[in-house]
Amino acid sequence: MRIATWNVNSIRSRIDRVEAFLARTEIDVIAIQETKAREDQFPFERFAALGYEVVQHGLNQWNGVAIASRVGLEDVQVGFDGMPGWGEPLAAEARAIGALCNGVRVWSLYIPNGRALGDPHLAYKLDWLRALAQAGSGWLAANPTAQIALCGDWNIAPFDEDVWSVEYYAHRTHTSPPERTAFQGVVDAGFADVVRPYHPGPGVYTYWDYTQLAFPKRRGMRIDFALCSPALAARVTGALIDREERKGKGASDHAPVVIELA
Repeated sequence: MRIATWNVNSIRSRIDRVEAFLARTEIDVIAIQETKAREDQFPFERFAALGYEVVQHGLNQWNGVAIASRVGLEDVQVGFDGMPGWGEPLAAEARAIGALCNGVRVWSLYIPNGRALGDPHLAYKLDWLRALAQAGSGWLAANPTAQIALCGDWNIAPFDEDVWSVEYYAHRTHTSPPERTAFQGVVDAGFADVVRPYHPGPGVYTYWDYTQLAFPKRRGMRIDFALCSPALAARVTGALIDREERKGKGASDHAPVVIELA
């Protein structure tokens, strides 16, 4: 079984590339982020033609998450218990959807960006991650053998080796101590980064900005992860960060991350 996670930066703009990627890599389940599409705008028929069922949660042209599976799609949950909202008045954003796919609870997560140090959106991001860690801890307490994959764009580079320049990010979000502590909180809740052992850093990235030739200059960040519960982590036999999908016309600014399960 192969599970992928990919921030596509607009599913309507990237559907041709997603189709080609699925066909080329034989992915069984893909967690998609930043779909930027409402229900009536999502290209369900394109996935169905390839044999995938899809569930998606999108409210407007921002955010948006989806899961496509060719191995079953059951027990769908939009958001998780305790997930905080944003705005005035507070409202839940389209940032989390989970489903059971062939015995694996797959979550597609689009963690808030944080925007800038000191910005209220950063406090929201930290609250969001604390709530996720608490929810995840509860899932494993209820069932220690649960097979859970927390997949998505985490908007955090957990270690210095995960950014092209520590100095550049010294006064920016994504690398600040509170953000890294919040990411570690999810790890401490029982979820392991199963890709890093197969692709250790430094210089291993999943995101490159569109500006200033960041990709050819290798100025990237590792911010896309698959964090797995102990029972699922034990099944992982390989992983891939597909840099090929960051190349060429119409590419997303993120590369897909793939895990292989026995």
